[in-house]
Amino acid sequence: MGWEALGRWGEDAVRVEPLAGGVANDVWRVRVDGRLAVGRLGTRSDADLAWETELLRYLDGEGLTVPVPIPAADGRLFADGLMVMTYLEGGAPETGADWRRVAGTLRRLHQLTRGWPQRPGWRSSSDLLHAETGTRIDLGAMPPDGVARCRAAWARLAGHQTCVVHGDLNPGNVRMTADRVALIDWDESHVDVPDLDLVLPGNAAGLDDVAHDVAAQASAAWEAAVCWDDDYSVKRLAEVRAV
Repeated sequence: MGWEALGRWGEDAVRVEPLAGGVANDVWRVRVDGRLAVGRLGTRSDADLAWETELLRYLDGEGLTVPVPIPAADGRLFADGLMVMTYLEGGAPETGADWRRVAGTLRRLHQLTRGWPQRPGWRSSSDLLHAETGTRIDLGAMPPDGVARCRAAWARLAGHQTCVVHGDLNPGNVRMTADRVALIDWDESHVDVPDLDLVLPGNAAGLDDVAHDVAAQASAAWEAAVCWDDDYSVKRLAEVRAV
């Protein structure tokens, strides 16, 4: 149906301008009921979007600042691949102190979601020690030596406690103000080992040397696999040490 689905949020619902950063989705600033919001149109399944909307509403209820799904006129939280969410103002983290605040927010996310069910169709890094595919991963498309290096990196996380990870913690997905840290763009969120979220600039999460090395290698392997095979994924795979 495409962007025609935005009409389900009211006759006055309109697109305003495209937003940067959308890779797997078409993301726009929209206006709904006279207020600015964010519309994200993609091809994810209803089960996938139901998982994400339930997560965001739960986190909002627990006091985290996240984009909150805005119901359509009929009460649905998504329709025909479209989600509409609250628009969050703020700047990107710039200093070490900023990133330490981000780390604290991530740890709160991880604490709140222990035992959360896996996103439908997704695989964790530990699952991919044996599975070949997940929603955005196809290890069969990678060179065998690259798969072996990724799996060796992920094996170092096996047996660790899992929770929801944001999965795409770059500065553009953080909106900070003086009194809160907001995390946006939850399209890559899934259940995995929390340290994958904690490879931050300046080791702002305070991981010890061993834990940071394990997390950094596993994170590089994940980004190589999830993006394969663009230039960025090739660069990330080159950072994963040979077995």
